[in-house]
Amino acid sequence: MTAIPMDDPNRRDLLLIATGATAALGAAATAWPLIAQMSPTSATVAAGAPLLIDLSAIPVGGSIQVFWRGKPVFINHRSAEEIAAARADDGVIDPQPDAERVKLGHEQWLVVNGTCTHLGCIPANHEGDYGGWFCHCHGSQYDNSGRVRKGPAPKNLALVPYKFLSDAQLQIGDA
Repeated sequence: MTAIPMDDPNRRDLLLIATGATAALGAAATAWPLIAQMSPTSATVAAGAPLLIDLSAIPVGGSIQVFWRGKPVFINHRSAEEIAAARADDGVIDPQPDAERVKLGHEQWLVVNGTCTHLGCIPANHEGDYGGWFCHCHGSQYDNSGRVRKGPAPKNLALVPYKFLSDAQLQIGDA
């Protein structure tokens, strides 16, 4: 049996191939969970299926936050005082009457996208000077109709598509 010389090019090629294959497997093993976490967890989330909300559990003056299509949605059950305050249109940065932001006959319910229009943060509810939302990141303030009143945000909180199936059931999104 003859020994393989240490300077044999075939031996070096084998080491390079083995090292390259190990590095490729390591990169794939690292990338797999990062890529997998970006995919939706269910078919309904992936399709943006309609979301049904039971409104009977939300007291007057209360609110909930749900997620639809991966984004927060605020649902507020406004009191008569909050509705009256929202109809006073003074000092808004992006003018829009409260009547255009709610459904006729259901003015007590406000349903808006819960993403700040400045940089996409999630504002805190029932904070700030206007009884609506306050974005702690850069100081934008929204009233209880989701209209921007103060700060760097350029637009009101966006409206989401919704409809009332009954007085106690709301559907966000289209069927």
